Amino acid sequence: MAIEINGLGYAVMMMTPEALIEFATGFMLTERLADTASHILDIDSFETAQGWIVRVTLAEHCAGRIHDRVRHRSSDTGCGLCGIAGLEQVVRPVTARPPLPKVEPPALFAALDAIRDHQPLNALTGAVHAAALCDGAGAIVVAFEDVGRHNALDKLIGSIALHRRGVADGFLLVTSRVSFEMVDKALITGAPLLVGISAPTTMAIDHARAHGLTLVALARPDSMLVINDPGGCLAIR
Repeated sequence: MAIEINGLGYAVMMMTPEALIEFATGFMLTERLADTASHILDIDSFETAQGWIVRVTLAEHCAGRIHDRVRHRSSDTGCGLCGIAGLEQVVRPVTARPPLPKVEPPALFAALDAIRDHQPLNALTGAVHAAALCDGAGAIVVAFEDVGRHNALDKLIGSIALHRRGVADGFLLVTSRVSFEMVDKALITGAPLLVGISAPTTMAIDHARAHGLTLVALARPDSMLVINDPGGCLAIR
């Protein structure tokens, strides 16, 4: 899927072609090309013989950011950082610290127990990731799937922005490894807690600790590894 922004080719993503409007919205926000969904004036998607094209129109005051962040090669489903122009673009400002989570461990286990019911494509293929917004009790509010874990999370973030879904009282759950960019996307969304079912990278841990994001990894139906808990919210009582 090729993304064009204000007439410029920006990235080519390997992804599952559902929820493209949500994906493009989330991608604009997590790439820091737009600050809010209102800065995205139009999104048009259509299929060609080679794949999908999504054309995004950003507000004029955001246009200069496209040239600062333009990617010079195709991206893929892997590290999420492919194609950036230089290492200085990896670490970008995070303007606000997330709130402390208002959930306790049973809510995480409830979400883990429920997530499979929100993965119909993975049930068919066994080959796609999911990202879900969970409420304070662990119920799944909304979930999205994609072959790429970053794309699934961008779809979720786009939905949160478009429908003005609250995140402060809940948490994000991803069925994947927790990478630096997954933590960064959670921070951009203002989520208080990110839960992943696989291991985190060192950069992900450092990023979460530097900005106060509560982070849980290796989450299982009966156990979890608390990586960062600045408020002590997940301590065993």
